[in-house]
Amino acid sequence: MLRRPDIAFIPTPEAAIETLLEVLQVNDSDVIYDLGCGDGRILISAALQFGARGVGIDLDPLRVKEAQAKADELGIRDRVKFQEADLFTSRFEDASIVVLYLLPHLNLRLRPALFEQLKPGTRLVSIDFDMGDWLPEKVIKLDIEEESTLYFWTIPA
Repeated sequence: MLRRPDIAFIPTPEAAIETLLEVLQVNDSDVIYDLGCGDGRILISAALQFGARGVGIDLDPLRVKEAQAKADELGIRDRVKFQEADLFTSRFEDASIVVLYLLPHLNLRLRPALFEQLKPGTRLVSIDFDMGDWLPEKVIKLDIEEESTLYFWTIPA
């Protein structure tokens, strides 16, 4: 049995999605994992705009069904899939990009798995929350729709 979600669903603002996809230089060879994917909007945008493939993982079965339905409606289920799963027990080593929109303590709890599973050079972005003492390579503050801060890292060698 899955545990309950640690945080409530907060949709990622469109401006944040556009900016993070641009800064990450997403392309059709990328495999993006969205850990805590909610309604799948980041992966759906990446697939539609850049042809990227992706996997969304979320504990909330309603959000996963919503994301799957949207991907079906848009005809991109061959590029994205959504799983109802616990991201702390999930595997994501084939990612070229990982997206997080979690609370700070969840980012810190996930950090060892990121270093263990991800290959050097994997790009990582967290929306609104940092990774404690792991300083980001880039920080972008957006104030368009609503305030968002994007934190970017690359898994080191």
